[in-house]
Amino acid sequence: MRTIRGTPVWVWLLLVAAVFGVSSAGALFQQVDEVPPLLRASWRLQLTSLILAPMAVVQWIVHRDEISDRLMERNTIFWIFGGGIFLALHFGAWVASLDETSLTHSLLFVTAHPLIIVVGMALVAKLMKNYRSPTKLEIIGASIGFTGAALSLIDYGDQQGDRTVTIWGDFLAFLGAMFVVGYIVSGRILRKWMPIFIYAFPVTLIGALLLIPASYAIEPDYHKFGVLGWVDAEYFRWFLALALIAGLLGHTGLNTCLRYMPPLVVSTSVTLEPIIGSIIGHLLFNTGLPGFWTWIGGPILIVGIILVVVSSSEADTNNETSEVAVDV
Repeated sequence: MRTIRGTPVWVWLLLVAAVFGVSSAGALFQQVDEVPPLLRASWRLQLTSLILAPMAVVQWIVHRDEISDRLMERNTIFWIFGGGIFLALHFGAWVASLDETSLTHSLLFVTAHPLIIVVGMALVAKLMKNYRSPTKLEIIGASIGFTGAALSLIDYGDQQGDRTVTIWGDFLAFLGAMFVVGYIVSGRILRKWMPIFIYAFPVTLIGALLLIPASYAIEPDYHKFGVLGWVDAEYFRWFLALALIAGLLGHTGLNTCLRYMPPLVVSTSVTLEPIIGSIIGHLLFNTGLPGFWTWIGGPILIVGIILVVVSSSEADTNNETSEVAVDV
């Protein structure tokens, strides 16, 4: 069992860097808001796929004999494609929300997926006897979290930087949180035996490819930028930063930390993303400060999420082997 005591100093430093890396994504996405959101999401996943590809090849060479048969099973293919579909839906909804509401509100609602999982657990437990119901503390945490979300919504219409808080934008971010639950489920099923990069590469690539026809179909400005518009010098630096800082340093760093410290520590650290992301946006990109009710409701929402994460860790012994299932 991994414990906090004895964790190397470099792992703690990596955890801090990884959380800051993950938290930077929203502010970075907003710097290229002239690009339609679905296309922007596709570009992000395209470049991430290119970075993941050589790592996936190395893992395939090392683990080929162990996993080749299982990799071609119908169930495996189903969950890989399912993970890619949910990842595309998650990124599409979340990046769109960054254009429609403030950075802080977008981050608050897109990171609320632990609350959605509690609701989902309650519904599934009623239908299937072999699934556990949420614990009392999980229910309390979810209730506190939804209360904080409701209080934050009172700030709709508030101007924060160059963005206005809107119910629609907050809903898109919450929709992104709902979709990421499907990605989490896929990851937890496949990552029991599948190496991280062999899982992440095809799922990320599928997500990137699915967003291209979606952008073509519903975004009028698609033709101004094109499928590979991220190679343009004007955009490349931003998407390279998203892939390297938010993706490689952020999410790969978090999964590396899981080898040396309890998942609860890593998962709880990730709940700070709305706070750190808002600070990064305000200090580096002048995204504005939250309104009064967001100052009240935001911390309540985060406390509710932390309660759910802590109680889930105590209730689920399998949490020791799971990843921090956030976007790649």
